[in-house]
Amino acid sequence: MTGRSAVGLIVGAPASGSGKTVFTLGLVRHLARSGMAVASAKVGPDYIDAAFHTAAGGRPCLTLDPWAMRPGTLAAAAARLAGDADTVSCEGVMGLFDGATATEGSTADLAELSGWPVILIIDASAQAASAAAVLRGFATHRPGVTIAGAVFNRVGGERHAQILRQACAAAVPEVPVLGCLIPRVADHDPTSRLTKVFG
Repeated sequence: MTGRSAVGLIVGAPASGSGKTVFTLGLVRHLARSGMAVASAKVGPDYIDAAFHTAAGGRPCLTLDPWAMRPGTLAAAAARLAGDADTVSCEGVMGLFDGATATEGSTADLAELSGWPVILIIDASAQAASAAAVLRGFATHRPGVTIAGAVFNRVGGERHAQILRQACAAAVPEVPVLGCLIPRVADHDPTSRLTKVFG
């Protein structure tokens, strides 16, 4: 894949249920509201999330399927997305290395084909320093896939976030922790809000 298709990123995760969809929708919506022309894509034959992407960004979302589509078809679709966009935000499917088989059809395949870096969303609700080992493993598992940063989801608080950041800085310093999301429910508000913790 060449040309403007290189201007993009993929939101991936170690497993389903980590928060890829919510994070991607928030990112697409934020970029669109900031005045950027943001295109979106979804890996795999998933049309439900693609509809959410379209609503969030105000542009049609394309499905990119490394299992069902030839590399040339994927390249043409990515180029079409990037043609009049400032950036492309692509949501992965399942775990980063999961596909139709053990070796084909994964989000990692698309990352390698496109050259788009991956932002890894890690559910840290049941771990602390061990999350650094997860990040290191994903960052080194496949040389052709670039993990550009990590976001921890379902973080218990600022102390938990601090442990995660320190452990990752020691174990995999080349991959920055971009943020920690802390679920928080207000006393009289039944809806859940997400707070980003920095530093």
